[in-house]
Amino acid sequence: MVLRGRRIVLGVTGGIAAYKAVEVCRRLVDAGAHVSPVLTDGAQRFVGAATFSALASEPVQTSLWDEVSPIPHTRLGQNADLIVVAPATAKVISDLRTGRSHDLLTATLLATRAPVVLCPAMHTEMWEHPAVQENLEVLASRGVHIVPPEEGRLAGGDVGAGRLADPATIVAAVERVLGPNDLAGQKVLITAGGTREAIDTVRVLTNRSSGKQGYALAAEAAHRGAQVTLVTTVDRPVPPGVATVVEVASTADMQEAVVPVAAEHDVIVMAAAVADFRPAKAADRKIKKADGLSSIDLEPTHDFLVDLGVAKPSGQVLVGFAAETDDVLDNAQDKLCRKELDLIVANDVSAPGAGFEHDTNAVVIIGPDGVVQTVELTGKRQVARAVFDAVVALQQRPTS
Repeated sequence: MVLRGRRIVLGVTGGIAAYKAVEVCRRLVDAGAHVSPVLTDGAQRFVGAATFSALASEPVQTSLWDEVSPIPHTRLGQNADLIVVAPATAKVISDLRTGRSHDLLTATLLATRAPVVLCPAMHTEMWEHPAVQENLEVLASRGVHIVPPEEGRLAGGDVGAGRLADPATIVAAVERVLGPNDLAGQKVLITAGGTREAIDTVRVLTNRSSGKQGYALAAEAAHRGAQVTLVTTVDRPVPPGVATVVEVASTADMQEAVVPVAAEHDVIVMAAAVADFRPAKAADRKIKKADGLSSIDLEPTHDFLVDLGVAKPSGQVLVGFAAETDDVLDNAQDKLCRKELDLIVANDVSAPGAGFEHDTNAVVIIGPDGVVQTVELTGKRQVARAVFDAVVALQQRPTS
């Protein structure tokens, strides 16, 4: 949605990671962007122009002199909504820092007022060199967006920092730069997954939450410019742009991770399926089947969402989730009031395709004045978008 119709110049330079730029190009086009590929001479030693011409929105350009327009760099730079360079070699980073224009890509970078996203890729020794780091610091101070490289296997077989960021991470960075940024500068805490309460040292009492909705919320908040802390019970790939991940298991663990830092956050979204009950006494060893177990005594867990509502600082938006099977709206409305929430996201987890473990969800977002929005069955990222639309709308509401 964010990239649909946006004009993006994809600069590809001469590094072995240039082959990954093919996937970046494909993902940008699939997201609806108009992609104009620009390849340096060095890039063409690693990848073919024909590949990019076939995947992009227009043919590859490689020279200041090979098209009808006498000033291709000006046309590209002025028409671009964003320029992304992937991979960005140490050379192009230095050229941009010093304003050196010697080919179509560097000339285009100097001829634009559009945002620039640099995705460095090089061997660890080059990446860590003080000159490269200084160049990046200067560019960042000028507003250039840097997507840091990852650690992993490099060309030549060695392992270290300098590997080009994953194409999905690069595209997510582009989306963040071009996105609404209506959460920029805000700290957002999101919980995800289902808590696990110990029965013994092996077995747990838990629920069917996959954490997918919580992770979609984290991805959306990061996309909108927030500094995101994700408190999670599940092991899933961390969404691009999420600043901090805190791994927990039980309700008590999650309480310990959330409550002490709650006041520091502008928005808290409690999307985790927190257990209502736990075994009253967990065995300190594995209970053997032969020993038998006639019953498990349960006790309520502490509902620390109530604590968050009571202690909520002025201006903070507190969002809860209500996974219900009966009287969904009534139960959610009661929870909204009883726990002093600003918004609650209610869903019928017994409905087909909604709730736990699915990639889709259908929810009703309720605020203090009643239903804010009904979201029919759709992807969980779309649900996350609707939730944060409601959060931003609440923040922008005039105070009486």
